[in-house]
Amino acid sequence: MPAKLSTHVLDTANGRPASGMQIELWLIFNGQRSLLKKVFTNDDGRTDQPLLNTQELKVGEYELVFSVGDYFAKLSPQKTMIPFLGTVPVRFGISDASASYHVPLLVSQWAYSTYRGS
Repeated sequence: MPAKLSTHVLDTANGRPASGMQIELWLIFNGQRSLLKKVFTNDDGRTDQPLLNTQELKVGEYELVFSVGDYFAKLSPQKTMIPFLGTVPVRFGISDASASYHVPLLVSQWAYSTYRGS
């Protein structure tokens, strides 16, 4: 299997994939953030392409920023309150550029969890 970085988002509050959620991928270098990509999840809660393919995957520190508040606001547009979770940043390191990294997010309006998947 070729090396890559991928993600998916599961809406645990509603028991389904989180479709249409914006995700930003940032590279962290010397304490500075550089935006690499901005994508949206598809109907399966995944991105249509890997966030980084084999040629793009490099050793380093990265951050995924999930726009959780916007996603849940679209599901309940009549609510005008400030969301408990607006954005969820997940900062992680890639130490082996020949390996695949999968960073899923399980999320509700009140909590989230992540892990290194396969």
